[in-house]
Amino acid sequence: MLVNLHVKNFAIIDEIDVDFGSHLNILTGETGAGKSILVGSISIALGARVSPEMIGRHGSHAMVEAVFQIDNEDVLEQIRALDIEPEEGQLVISRKITGNRSVNKINGESVSVAVIRKVASLCIDIHGQHEHQSLLDCERHKDIVDDYGGEECVRLREQISGLYHEYVKRKKDLEQNTMSAEERTRQAGFLEYEKSEIESAALKPGEIEELEENYRLVSNAGAVVEALGEVHRLSGETAAGAVGHGLRRLQEIRSLNPALDGFAEELMQIEGLLGDFNHEISSFMADFSFDENELVEMERRLDCIHTLQSKYGDTYEDIMGHLREVQDQLEKYADFESYQKKKREEYEQICADLLRACETLSAYRKKTAKILEKQIADALQDLNFAHVDFAIEVREREEPGSDGKDEVEFMIATNPGEPRRSLGKIASGGELSRIMLAIKSVFADSDAIETLIFDEIDAGISGRTAQKVSEKMSVLGKRHQIICITHLAQIAAMADHHFVIEKSVTEDSSATRIRPLERPEIEEELARLLGGVEITDAVRENAREMKQMADGCKQYT
Repeated sequence: MLVNLHVKNFAIIDEIDVDFGSHLNILTGETGAGKSILVGSISIALGARVSPEMIGRHGSHAMVEAVFQIDNEDVLEQIRALDIEPEEGQLVISRKITGNRSVNKINGESVSVAVIRKVASLCIDIHGQHEHQSLLDCERHKDIVDDYGGEECVRLREQISGLYHEYVKRKKDLEQNTMSAEERTRQAGFLEYEKSEIESAALKPGEIEELEENYRLVSNAGAVVEALGEVHRLSGETAAGAVGHGLRRLQEIRSLNPALDGFAEELMQIEGLLGDFNHEISSFMADFSFDENELVEMERRLDCIHTLQSKYGDTYEDIMGHLREVQDQLEKYADFESYQKKKREEYEQICADLLRACETLSAYRKKTAKILEKQIADALQDLNFAHVDFAIEVREREEPGSDGKDEVEFMIATNPGEPRRSLGKIASGGELSRIMLAIKSVFADSDAIETLIFDEIDAGISGRTAQKVSEKMSVLGKRHQIICITHLAQIAAMADHHFVIEKSVTEDSSATRIRPLERPEIEEELARLLGGVEITDAVRENAREMKQMADGCKQYT
């Protein structure tokens, strides 16, 4: 769950630090106090894009840090698979936002924004107006049904995805190999030329590299011989003569001073080394020879190889690989009718396998949809859809896809006697938010994501409906950490932890802060939500009674 949020210099937030509790956390505040900015800062911490204009007035960067405590072992394993090791189940996600970039870290280690988003998707789920609107997309309906279907549905979808990609490949092969006899003859003639050109070259493994190295040596032989000749002259005639003359002079005077013996010995060693060097270089020059015809033959062979490389690939393996492809194509053209028959049989087989898998998934989806629609319908009735008629339709498409051959759509009628219609044609914003809450409550037991954030869950509702929503939120909060921003006292009264968001305004600035409320402050805040311009004693008494009723209700939910 999200245990701490620290935000600094973000929009009108100078600095806030808030510790969230387990179960149901309620955030309230006056309109314009900065509630949406607070949710936005959480989204930024989880990897959302941020505009430089959102950096506050105190410095050149903004800082957002979220601390999670993860208890679910499956979630921890998925996080470790991203090469991140939680410290005793704790994750600290931080982002430092500057004008043109961000510094992103998890537990002090720099990571990419993409990694933060993957980790965040395992820890927290934010439901705002955009998420509610996603219910208007039928593809989202299919994903919801498949999520409810669990591991078996995942297995079937993975099987179909593999079969579908093989089906697309086989279909493409079949379409590409439909050609006239004249076109086949022309193509075969071109391939025979390529086959003959490669085979007649008779390349050998390693030949290209060996030949290029030998050519480099032979083509530079003249320069080598000339340089060695000059070295031999210098070391023989010049150096050896000079050393010999010096040695003779030392022999003449060495008897005059015993210290000269050492010099004479060293010069004698040098004379010996020069003699050995001159002998070795003479032997090398005597054995070093090259044939002009050999150089010409090498050049001819390299020209042949370079021609092949320009057409078929840089290496021996590339050229031989192309030859095998040519041979396969020629075999295909030699008995084209048999080849086409084989390809059509393969295509028909993959079609049959794909359709069988789609039928299996479709049957499973229909079975799953029946169970899920009953549970969602019951949850909707709990949310004051008194006469709701909800169904999940699973219809067959003409063509299969990578996710099967079904279209899935949520259909609803909210008034007696009305026909069921698509959500997009009937549901208001407030109804969409309640439908999403109903779906989340159905998934509560199986959903591994510990933290759910609800923004605008109370859009377009009041009275008894608001009470029903608050009760459902409380039930959901028993299995998850819920962070909910609301304007309704009925929902706020159900809080296990209540925070108020306030904005202070001066002549030249405004700043947002958040603080937890104690029991007397909670009742005063509920009175503010219930009351008008003036909060009377009657309103305060009403707020006190509402909180007491909510406490009693939580004991039985």
